[in-house]
Amino acid sequence: MSQIIKNVADFGMDTITLAGPLEAKLRAVKAAGFGQIMLAARDIVGHPAGHEAAIQAVRDSGLRVTGFQVLRDFEGLSGHLHRYKVDMAKQMIEMARALGAKVLLACSSTSPHATGDLEAIARDLRKLAMLAIPHGIRVAYEALSWGRHINEYHQSWAAVELADCPNLGLCIDSYHVLAAQTSLAYLDDIDPDRIYLVQLADFMWNEVRSMQERIDTARHFRVFPGEGVHSTPLSDLVLRLDALGYRGDYSFEVFNDDYQQLPLPHVAHRAWESAVWLAEGVLRRSVPLPGRMRLRHLTAPT
Repeated sequence: MSQIIKNVADFGMDTITLAGPLEAKLRAVKAAGFGQIMLAARDIVGHPAGHEAAIQAVRDSGLRVTGFQVLRDFEGLSGHLHRYKVDMAKQMIEMARALGAKVLLACSSTSPHATGDLEAIARDLRKLAMLAIPHGIRVAYEALSWGRHINEYHQSWAAVELADCPNLGLCIDSYHVLAAQTSLAYLDDIDPDRIYLVQLADFMWNEVRSMQERIDTARHFRVFPGEGVHSTPLSDLVLRLDALGYRGDYSFEVFNDDYQQLPLPHVAHRAWESAVWLAEGVLRRSVPLPGRMRLRHLTAPT
């Protein structure tokens, strides 16, 4: 990779971190040095010139699409609710295909109408994955830490294993792992080839004392890795995934109200420094480019 250290190229940004129009987000992310972008449905359907213009803007950017998000509350429903969600899933899959996204993110249900029966959950996930197969799309199932029945990643893995579909795997989100204080030992039971995406973020306090605080922190107060107070467990997660054999993408999913009020280049640069810290300071597999100054590391909080 001519201008990007290989390990740093494994990291990308998520558009949810940035304010402004889609084209400006894409330019800022690329100018910061990233080669990939995680897109949300609202980036596409909310474009003032229509979804086709949004799709063309993504194609013109030259950025690889890490994935497309997010399908919510899909599994465990029945009757007309299930049929409605199947229709929504088909539309999401079509948009993902048009964008060139190879991964569709689906997060565990929070619906009070959803069953907790694992076989029913697995059956629905299998149906979702089968819908995606003709389009060459993999489905990454993520456990929200406030999910009604599936709220830790080893539970989502149990559902994925039971579904037993070749294009169905996991998304692991560090925020939910940290907030729920889920043991990393469960990673040893997971096939690394079935981890399709890892989303990374930190936050600024040591614990969340209620479910509502957990949700509010997730939606408004995440920060980039290396900026919060969980640098050590976050580093442990990345190193453990690396040792497991995971070689896929890492995306910074950082919901932060403050970042929404800052210039795009400033926020994208903060993300780039986080990627450098993880790639060079944590994974330690990269080599400085010839004739270039060594990129500055973030100082991890103590």
